[in-house]
Amino acid sequence: MTSSEPESAECSSSERSSASFAHPGSQFYAVLVSLLAAFYLISNIAATKQMDFGGWVVDGGVFLFPLTYLLGGIISEVYGFRAAMRAVLVGFAVMVIGAAVFGLVTASPALGDAENQEAFEVLFGWDGIYIRILVASLAGFLVGQLMNSMVIVWVKRRFGESGLWARIMSSTVFGQTLDTAIFGLIAFSTVPMILNVIPGVDLFPLMSWGEFGSYVVLGVVYKCLVEFILFPVTFTVVRALKRREPSYQG
Repeated sequence: MTSSEPESAECSSSERSSASFAHPGSQFYAVLVSLLAAFYLISNIAATKQMDFGGWVVDGGVFLFPLTYLLGGIISEVYGFRAAMRAVLVGFAVMVIGAAVFGLVTASPALGDAENQEAFEVLFGWDGIYIRILVASLAGFLVGQLMNSMVIVWVKRRFGESGLWARIMSSTVFGQTLDTAIFGLIAFSTVPMILNVIPGVDLFPLMSWGEFGSYVVLGVVYKCLVEFILFPVTFTVVRALKRREPSYQG
């Protein structure tokens, strides 16, 4: 009787800490990856504009970029770490292709008003703001999404299926903090100018350090708030995917 109790407890603990993930070969996974890549590309184009909402300094990606972490969290929860990183790499590829196309279009002869060509070069030229946003975004997104996925998968493997809200929210805090800080340092501060990481590109600061602090703190709070408000959507999508994915055994 007494010898069977530890065995039963060990088995129960093993069941709690087990984690299931679906195989990323379904149409649902493909749709999620497509949305992630699209939101990522649109957010980075929009991020070339900085905005001031009563002292809250943000870039144009503030409207759509938080949803990339919502999608990244859903992919990590349902399909696992490798599938999430595969989705991030697809987003990377889309961004690199976009940058190459924008560079090619910028270098091509313009028809009509030269002022339009100059404006295009400021945003998307390889010597303009876009390349700086691109480098900042790739670095921040890689580290942030890596942390986001690692936290979700680790917590799920440790504690099992319960507590979805806790792992989604905690992963968002860690991931968004790293992402926002790294992106802001490279894209808007004096750090790239000091390090001269992109030779030949004008790396003048776009924000003061005070504005940068506001950008990071308020940006993270806002992005986490969006995640919290949209958690019912996340929960609904995750539950639906787990039911519809035949390879998910949770």
